Amino acid sequence: MKTVRISLNSIDKVKSFVNDLTKFDVDFDLVSGRYVIDAKSIMGIFSLDLSKPIDLNIHAENGIDEILNTLAPYIIQ
Repeated sequence: MKTVRISLNSIDKVKSFVNDLTKFDVDFDLVSGRYVIDAKSIMGIFSLDLSKPIDLNIHAENGIDEILNTLAPYIIQ
């Protein structure tokens, strides 16, 4: 599992983020405080406080580099 910090501060960013995640057949979780939601759920994402960075847990054994390249526009350092 790999964890990265992401920012989803607009509706368009959330929509494109979910579209990018659905290309991969692995599980993604968003963690905000004590809440953990499925990152492929648009409704779940909108239940979070999107004004702050969110942790994204990537549950993948292989292909992490490809996933990170796809998610680069959302990742904050």
